[in-house]
Amino acid sequence: MTITAAATAALPQATGPFAQESTLPFKTTDFSKIQDTDYKPGFEQGMAIQQAEIAAIVANPEAPTFANTIVALDQSGQMLNRVYAAFNTVIGANTNDTLDATEAEMSPKLTAHFDAIQLDPALFARVKAVYDNRAAMTLTPEDAWLLEKTYEDMVHAGAQLTEAQKTQVKAINAKLSEQTTAYSQRLTEATNASALVVPDKAALAGLSEAEVTAAAKAAEARGLAGQYLIPLQNTTQQPQLSTLSDRATREALFEKSVHRADLGDANDTRMLLAEIMQLRAQKAALFGNSSWAEYTMYDRMAKEPKTALDFMRQMVPALAASQRAEAGVLNAAIAADGKDFQVQPWDWQMYADKVKKERYAFDEETVKPYFEIRHVLEDGVFYAAGKLYGLTFEPRTDLPVWHPDVWTYTVYDRDGSELGLFYFDPYQRDSKRGGAWMSTLVDYSKLRGTKTVAFNVLNIPKAAEGQPQLVSWDNVNTMFHEFGHALHYLLSDLTYASGGNVARDFVEYPSQVNEMWASDPQVLANYAKHYQTGAPIPLELIDKINAAAKWNQGYEFGEVVEAALLDMEWHALTPAQAAAIDTPAKVDEFEAAALERLGLEVGLVPPRYRSSYFRHIFSDPAGYSAGYYSYLWTEMLDRDSRAWFTANGGLTRANGDHYRETVLSKGGTQDYFKAFHDFAGREPQVGPLLEARGLTGK
Repeated sequence: MTITAAATAALPQATGPFAQESTLPFKTTDFSKIQDTDYKPGFEQGMAIQQAEIAAIVANPEAPTFANTIVALDQSGQMLNRVYAAFNTVIGANTNDTLDATEAEMSPKLTAHFDAIQLDPALFARVKAVYDNRAAMTLTPEDAWLLEKTYEDMVHAGAQLTEAQKTQVKAINAKLSEQTTAYSQRLTEATNASALVVPDKAALAGLSEAEVTAAAKAAEARGLAGQYLIPLQNTTQQPQLSTLSDRATREALFEKSVHRADLGDANDTRMLLAEIMQLRAQKAALFGNSSWAEYTMYDRMAKEPKTALDFMRQMVPALAASQRAEAGVLNAAIAADGKDFQVQPWDWQMYADKVKKERYAFDEETVKPYFEIRHVLEDGVFYAAGKLYGLTFEPRTDLPVWHPDVWTYTVYDRDGSELGLFYFDPYQRDSKRGGAWMSTLVDYSKLRGTKTVAFNVLNIPKAAEGQPQLVSWDNVNTMFHEFGHALHYLLSDLTYASGGNVARDFVEYPSQVNEMWASDPQVLANYAKHYQTGAPIPLELIDKINAAAKWNQGYEFGEVVEAALLDMEWHALTPAQAAAIDTPAKVDEFEAAALERLGLEVGLVPPRYRSSYFRHIFSDPAGYSAGYYSYLWTEMLDRDSRAWFTANGGLTRANGDHYRETVLSKGGTQDYFKAFHDFAGREPQVGPLLEARGLTGK
């Protein structure tokens, strides 16, 4: 497909639910008017309209300017954006066979569409003309950012390649789109299919009655009445492994998790990921890069693979020592329990919790009654946002949603004006992919007069009907984390882009900072109240939460470091090296060798994701490929920022307004090191991260 000036000047007429902006408040998506069959024609019409818009830019007889080329290009494709936003919401949170088929069909077509834009020589000539004249232009900082980003993204896409090379890039991109989509869909199927089915209730000893009831209902929903089913979460470790007392059940659940997508059946993802790696390595080579990591990190805060790798490797010696020390403690606890075995991955969480109870008098089940989900959200997450940024939230039930379990709120700013909408979709279901995430249905833009419509999606097992919806401390932190992403968009103050449109190794920074308020005494006192008595969580329990935070970091931090380093190992491959990994067995061999090279106790502490279910790096889009280190990199920024907040008075409007002004409102329109310096007054330091993770000996 080639976009040329010969395209009709008149835009094609759109039909269907995406043809015009929604008339609902905040122009939010009207899911009541959208059928599953509307997405395909919506995508097709949206692409045709954007093609005509691009053709009009190219055919403009006036000399290229910032307004008629850069802004016009940035603002093109609004209908396509509306389709994308709605479709990405349902395909992630409530998919079905029709939607999956649409995704598989449209993904390569959309890739070709965007390639045609990015690789259009006439369009690039106009962009380059504006870029080359930038020194003579009067631009705001955001204007300059948009111009530079537009130019660099087109160059990175291949605008300066030869026509033959462009043809190769387009072919590779099309195949990557097919394979990454297939990987994601196959992994969802594999995760659902690998749920552990237990015929005997006795094998579930250690689970609460509510959890057993939920397992029975999950089995019944799949036609397995009289049995029990434990669905898998996206990570290697499963939450039930900390309480299941039957060791055989623990091992069976762990094995289901760790082998969900490498069984040689229709859900096996290994050959898909092998081909994805081959294609990525080939594409990087076309641009003269030695690896996909070198190619894809061009716009990151870390800039190059060596920076990220050096950052992670400095933690390995202390982390390996922690893993070995923790394993020794757990083996002693197993012996004290009268058992005759050495700790294995399926035992780790259970005995780590036992040690936590004994060493810190901390029991997850003791604190859980204080964490009722609605109180956590409204009296915790929202309360902290109110104290820091002056935001208020009003629940509403008048807007169509993509699933009945979704909650909706209007968000008001510090001056009382409407700031945006927030949707919350908390519960696990088979139609939802694993994990937790944030996205938007509408992005903020002064130019278009739009405000943010953001949503958070989690995978919390839903309580049985009539039971209180209590959540774990980990889920509490996840709720604060994902809302930190939403704040990055809600508090955007930009003409063109949304605040959260930042580099991969910066995007997790505001979300991780927001986690600090989950354990803030003032915030805890407001939301952590016993679901039966209303009594606030005792101060001694708060102290125990904080004291216990450094325990088990050999595992909790180690599994993330291992996954991040595994990601970098995959994406350091040359084309020849990637081509040699051409069977499922060789995928396994490469992964095993890569993990062994890390120098960590991977036999006891497996990575948070194995390659076969590492959706972050092998699905479409490939935002976290050679980028999973971002969680660690941004935790460095986060922990250093927490130190700043603590030193400057903690939960205050003054601190919130300062963070909003220097970081949240500006998004990616400034240098990331400058943004941190403007906030903290200095360069980021790794010390607070190492101390928080118990890796400094303090």
